Amino acid sequence: MSETEAKQGHGGVHAVDVARAHGVETLFTLSGAHVFPMYDGAVKAELPMPIIDVRHEPSAVFAAEAIGKLTRKPGLAVLTAGPGVTNAVSPVAQANFSGSPLVVIGGRAPAGRWGTGSLQELDHPPIFQTISKSAKTAHLVEDIAPTVDEAFNLAGSSHRGPTFLDVPMDQFFSFTTVTEQSRGNTVATIAPDVDALGRIASLLAGSSRPVLIIGTDVWADGAEVAALRFVEESGIPVISNGMGRGIIPGGHAQLVTKARSRATGQCDLAIVVGTPLDFRLAYGIFGGKDGAPQAKTVHIADSPGQVSTHAELAGSAAGELTQCFDELLKSLQTQTGGRPGWSPWLSDLQDVVATNAARDNELLNATADPIHPARIYGELLPRLADDAVVIGDGGDFVSFAGKFVEPKRPGGWLDPGPYGCLGAGMGAAMAARIARPASQVVLLYGDGAAGMSLIDVDTLVRHNLPVVMIVGNNSAWGLEKGPMQFLYGYDVAADLAPQTRYDQVVTALGGGGEAVTDPKAIGPAIDRAFASGIPYLVNVMTDVTAMYPRNTTGI
Repeated sequence: MSETEAKQGHGGVHAVDVARAHGVETLFTLSGAHVFPMYDGAVKAELPMPIIDVRHEPSAVFAAEAIGKLTRKPGLAVLTAGPGVTNAVSPVAQANFSGSPLVVIGGRAPAGRWGTGSLQELDHPPIFQTISKSAKTAHLVEDIAPTVDEAFNLAGSSHRGPTFLDVPMDQFFSFTTVTEQSRGNTVATIAPDVDALGRIASLLAGSSRPVLIIGTDVWADGAEVAALRFVEESGIPVISNGMGRGIIPGGHAQLVTKARSRATGQCDLAIVVGTPLDFRLAYGIFGGKDGAPQAKTVHIADSPGQVSTHAELAGSAAGELTQCFDELLKSLQTQTGGRPGWSPWLSDLQDVVATNAARDNELLNATADPIHPARIYGELLPRLADDAVVIGDGGDFVSFAGKFVEPKRPGGWLDPGPYGCLGAGMGAAMAARIARPASQVVLLYGDGAAGMSLIDVDTLVRHNLPVVMIVGNNSAWGLEKGPMQFLYGYDVAADLAPQTRYDQVVTALGGGGEAVTDPKAIGPAIDRAFASGIPYLVNVMTDVTAMYPRNTTGI
């Protein structure tokens, strides 16, 4: 539609038109009458928009959030009023913590009956104000298009995150004429402070043991090429987390994630880019181990509001991250006259990587009975293609995935992020299959997490979305069982039914699956799963005593 062309239609037509202009290709929902106009607008659009309808609203929002993560354009979830909307609270909070571009449109009780007690009458925006970038109501049909447009632009702007809006039912069904005004992404670029980056380059030039830590926002900001260029031309050792994983390909000589403890404990300078200085990064405190002095910390973020205010920083910068990396590299090379001399430090870390990798191989090939969860990854890793999308949804079992899985390409790893919300994996798997139709999609489930969303295998089946699911089934909430035993000498509310047949749940819903109790049977089962072409679950019974040896509790 041109800038001056007018279009007549109900509110749903205009909302879908705006979403399409912002790159939305799929609408995730669970059917509800308050939002029927959105469905009508999607079905009758000149280019119809596919509708993926789920069995529980959180899966719809988790899927839309994952679309945002994978495509770097806001995903769209549409939810009916009242409980449909409130079921989105945890997924929206996850998107807020993860910086995921997401727009949630909710139905709302009719404006003409507001205050009289109509079905599911609830003022939703106040519920979302603390967990979203914006929470508004489009009170009139004429408000719908501009409010949706604003929501998409805000969700896709640095620092990215979720936005929410609801529309009264009577206004959604009402008709109006809208003149489109160049709707689409109008996100402004934030230019970093060149002088601040120059000061960081001086710190880097004077460092003998630096480490670079890259996180989700490096991917979200489209800075993966610049990040790899910076790493390779500077020679700096690097660790990745979140969707920063894969930006430096698994096996790269400078990727020292397997020497994380040594790198973060003995560095003299830590430069953290695109991830918060939260519990995952010791709140920004580095160095100080094995006789090393405390390190200086630098934080570089995609927007000023993301720069840490609690950590003691030696330097900081904010802005478009490609510019940050390129300007930092330029200034570093100007100051050093070439490649800094970090080879001894990198060589030391590479030795640790090799030692730890050899130790990991013993676990990856473990023949223990019951099965050690690491053996599952020993069978999975050689079967993963370079462009596979791996999704983690669980506690200890997925922590092992974080330890062993090093993606070869960026954009191939999804997890709940710092919010730690279980149950997100099924929606993410839907999104991955849609966004990456030719890639392997593997959902790694803890058995506790599987119980939260497995009914949506029905959605995978109905919409022909084949996904390989692997459950590490230790019949417990393993992340809680061990610590409670440590604290109190006993545990309670930590056990699940022994060897539950989650695979039979999947077959009952129209997919395929099998249970595995012999480590030698894991690999062939995974092969059958990939070859099946349907949603397929491999249910591996694992040792409940094989807990992940974590270094942080998140407190």
